[in-house]
Amino acid sequence: MLEASRTLGGRARALGQDLSPTWPAGNQARLDNGQHILIGAYRETLDLIRLVGLDPTRLLLRLPLRLQFPDGSGLALPDRPAPWNMLAGVLGARGWSLGDKWSLLGALWRWQKTGFQCSAGATVAELCVGIHPQVMDSFINPLCVAALNTPAQQASGQVFLTVLFDTLNAAPYTAWLAERAGLDTATRPLAGTDLLLPMVDLSALFPDAAAAWLQAHGGSVRLGERASAPRWNAGVWHVGDEPFDAVIWATSASHAVHALGTYASEAPKNLALHLQRWLRPAKELKFEAIATVYAQASNLVLPAPMLALASSPLAPAQFVFDRGQLGGPAGLMAFVASACTGTHDEIEGQVLAQGQGQLAHWLQGQRLVAVQTVVEKRATLACTPALRRPAQRIAPGLLACGDYLYTPYPSTLEGAVRSGLMAALALDEPDGFSWKS
Repeated sequence: MLEASRTLGGRARALGQDLSPTWPAGNQARLDNGQHILIGAYRETLDLIRLVGLDPTRLLLRLPLRLQFPDGSGLALPDRPAPWNMLAGVLGARGWSLGDKWSLLGALWRWQKTGFQCSAGATVAELCVGIHPQVMDSFINPLCVAALNTPAQQASGQVFLTVLFDTLNAAPYTAWLAERAGLDTATRPLAGTDLLLPMVDLSALFPDAAAAWLQAHGGSVRLGERASAPRWNAGVWHVGDEPFDAVIWATSASHAVHALGTYASEAPKNLALHLQRWLRPAKELKFEAIATVYAQASNLVLPAPMLALASSPLAPAQFVFDRGQLGGPAGLMAFVASACTGTHDEIEGQVLAQGQGQLAHWLQGQRLVAVQTVVEKRATLACTPALRRPAQRIAPGLLACGDYLYTPYPSTLEGAVRSGLMAALALDEPDGFSWKS
């Protein structure tokens, strides 16, 4: 395996030690390049974490789904089995009128009746016609941008329904309960709606252990080596001077387009046709930015590890995470602004002002101080309706994998894992060119 960076994990990794700030108390705070969460429906990701020898129950904090705001309003599911947790959560949502609650329950019933299917061209906003504005503002819009990283007015209704179906209908994950044996928080199997918040940095959550597992099983992991575009020669693929029977190209879509597009202009004719067919939809993909603003205030403790925030163009963060409750230094907050626009400094200033205002009760006169801001301009796929995505197979013996390829899902950790598994399984499929090199 060749990895251009010196840190594994792509967009879900810890920042290099030289980029981490020195905490005022003298402790080194290990930050990530973005704040990621998992949910109980991410079964393939959880199984992969277990496969490489880690125990997800010790690395992830399980919480029933909460989309609550600093004033306590919003939805919080009780710690009960599905589907009663959703029903009880909606009926008990604070700040919602009875009409608000029935508008959401009615929509859930309609989606269930249609098998969680809708027109390919429908947006989430169109799908939710009839849901009251209070529910849209405090539940649907935050849920949509958290799951799809795309605003409801532009996001794919069908992908939203697919994620919702998988979340609400996932069978209880009994492996989670088994792993909790002997731990005092093992109350029930993992539900698809449960939030799983990392208690360690993202490199420790999976990539570091995955590299060790690969090497222990005879694989090679070479960091700091950028792979050149694979080239077909003498019946095999070559990456640089090394021959391979098959290649899985696991980069971002933009890097894949650049590398494969450059080679397509000089590749043999039949191979060039394969490359050009794959490149056409890949070039049309659009992306959204995500910013993570790390800020600190001494002894700041939020009422929950994760809170939703009222967002707007001038207050772009949708969520704040109390990293002090997630294994990090006390007082460290991570504000997440998905589908954001503006410069690094503009976003940082807007988020600090937003946090200062919306968390005033807990700040008690303290000022939030920026620690580090990470802006990923092309962080995730813009998950729009009727989106045409590139195929998994680029050409015989050459496959792609990445979160932008798994059609049913938006750009998520689970989508990336499923795409990787599909690419690995496809390596064994018979294929070949009908011409001689």
